[in-house]
Formats: sequence, C-alpha cells, structure tokens
Amino acid sequence: MLVNPAYKIAIGGKLIDTTDEPRASTVVSLGVALDMETPADSFTLSLGNVGSFRPARGDETKIELGYFGDEDDEELTQVVSGTIETVEPNLTTTRINGYSGASAVLGTRVEKTYENMEAGDIVRDLASRAGVDVATADAGITFPAYVVDGRRHVYAHMADLAALCGFDLYVNPDGELVFEKFVNGKKIHVFEYKKHILALDVQRLPPRAGLVEAWGESPAKGEADDTWAWLTKDFAGAKGSAGSGAPLLLERASLRTAEAARAAAEATLTAIKRRALRGSLKSVGRPAVKLGDAIRLSEMPDESLNDSFQVRSVTHRITKLGGFTTTVGFRAIEA
Repeated sequence: MLVNPAYKIAIGGKLIDTTDEPRASTVVSLGVALDMETPADSFTLSLGNVGSFRPARGDETKIELGYFGDEDDEELTQVVSGTIETVEPNLTTTRINGYSGASAVLGTRVEKTYENMEAGDIVRDLASRAGVDVATADAGITFPAYVVDGRRHVYAHMADLAALCGFDLYVNPDGELVFEKFVNGKKIHVFEYKKHILALDVQRLPPRAGLVEAWGESPAKGEADDTWAWLTKDFAGAKGSAGSGAPLLLERASLRTAEAARAAAEATLTAIKRRALRGSLKSVGRPAVKLGDAIRLSEMPDESLNDSFQVRSVTHRITKLGGFTTTVGFRAIEA
C-alpha cells in the first residue's frame, strides 16, 4: 500500500530524491501549476538553506511526483520541466520560481506572412523560431494568407490559431508544444465521491450565445483565394455560421474562405457550450493527471455530475504539514 508522497527534483546537476532518503529532503514546500489559460506553466520551490547547494537562474529543472510504500515502490511521474527564473534567498530558506518551455514563445516575436498553409504548419514554424520542440500539431484550418506581426509575441498568435481551430494549446511535461483538438482525453482519471475528493466547486452558467456568425474580410471564393487583399462590399463568400438562437459575431481578418469561417464558427460555439459548466476539485495527490486528459466523477449526490469532463488546469502541492494534494480545474466536454 502506498503511504507517503515522494519526489525527484533535478536542478542542474543536482538531484533531490526522497525515494532513497525520504526524511533527508531540504524541500519545505513544492508547487507546480499547469494551466491552458496561462501561457507558461510554473513551479515554485522553497528550500531550506542547508549544505552548499545553491540553485541559480537559468538552471534546467525537472520535477517528478508520486508515492513510495513499505514494499513495492511506485514509479514517479514527471509533471513539469523548465528553467529557473528567479532565486530569492532569505535567512533560513530560498524561494525558487521557474517556468516551462512555453516561456520561450513569450519572448519571441516574428514578422511573417504565411500563404496557403494549415494552422498546424504555421504553429510548427513559429515554435521552431522560438526554439521549442513540437509534440503534436494537428492540421486545422487552411489559410490563404495569415499575417504574424511583431507587435505581439509568438504565443499570442498561436493562441489565436488554437481558438479559431477549436484546438488546445499547451506544453507537455517534457517541454514540448501540443496543438490539437480535444476529443475524449488521452486518459480518463476517475474521482469517486467520499473516496478521492477532498473539495469540489462547480459553476453552471447559461451559454453566452446559441448562434455564432464568423466573417472574414475579402472576396474569397467569389473571386478566388488569391484575392485576399481586395476590399469588398459582399462578404457572403467569407462567412460561416453554427448553431441557432442568440447570436455572437466573430470577425477575423484571416477567415478569407467560407470553409475557414464555418470551421471557426463551429469551434467558437463548441467553446461556448463547454464553458457553461466549469469546476474545480481537490484530491489527494494525483500526479498522473495531465493537461490533455479527462476526469470522470462517480457516485456523486448530484446525478448530473456523474460524467466526464475535460482537464483545463492541474495544480500539485506538497508541504510538510499539508502533504500532497492535487487540484484539477475542469469544464464540460459536451460539443
């Protein structure tokens, strides 16, 4: 039976490993925050000032979490990798803050126009310019022309592409970029009432709109795709819609074909529906839960919550007093 939290923290050439000596760690507290709504995932460490080890800004860091027991040790799970950004020492402890590989795309700006390219290929090119590896980049919408300007960092342009295509955008635990459509989740984690859940908060809101109309800015297929720079009075060729009911207008200059506008309208409507139910649950530590996964609630008193939901954020925390906990932010999967 697994009884105690365990972790391995590799900082530069130093390894803090509690699986060998669980009582010898200098870590006072440890936090990892993964969030699809935040550009760069982060980690925070508080280390006791014992011995000669002093982490430095720029040190590469990997954090693995899990448990160990009296008999069979469980393999740990890597939850984040990144680079230390700040080191703040005081009399008894040193506070360390770091960020995942997404911080590289936040510091990169590009001036380029892409012609007749899929969103996935644009993301791959932008990631390469930022020096970030790509794990997955689904194709998405094909753009006759897509302009990336240097007034915003590369991540902002990637996020726009993800929103138009209805894709998730995040960095995985190995520091690789993921740009893909969420379907059912790479893995489904079950959380049972009275067994795994320490706290639960759910919000239900009425959808902002039932109908999304997306508009581009050129003659598009009315005069062929290569006329995207023209002005027009007739937008019928670059218009798409999805749903019915209260309308929401989506205007994007890059939607220069009816097909692209329709895809963006459908993606926006799906996002609106999924945001109608959002929540957060706190559990004993579950390091296997990752962005791109789903959770399933079971045995809930409210029958409507016995369903699967998309993981949108994961926060792991280990402290001397509070032990190991995981907080999962989620939203509906209904399309």
